[in-house]
Amino acid sequence: MRHDVRLKRVYEKPSREDGLRVLVDRLWPRGLSRAHAGADLWLKEVAPSPALRRWFGHDPRRWKHFRQRYRAELAHHPDELRVLKDLRRRGPITLLFAARDEARNNAVVLRDVLDERKTHA
Repeated sequence: MRHDVRLKRVYEKPSREDGLRVLVDRLWPRGLSRAHAGADLWLKEVAPSPALRRWFGHDPRRWKHFRQRYRAELAHHPDELRVLKDLRRRGPITLLFAARDEARNNAVVLRDVLDERKTHA
């Protein structure tokens, strides 16, 4: 059985429904202690490269191209994607991100990739 992948800003309070909380940003969130983040796991290797992150700069006009470029980067991280897939089999997981834009960030793309892989696994 594969459980849903949820998304949540890391600054939001953890809840029981979150399941395993996985931070998927390369940098630790500003102003947040590890205790208050409530992250069970930090998979920074699955985050966009520093160059891609800087290029995107959370500019909505670059969202479409960011998604394409980030997907290409994720193709080079099968081990990390496998970890997330295995965790998903055990129970619900929540991908944590720090971005203010909840609709356009790396966690959204990562969830989409995992959902696609769900049908192929």
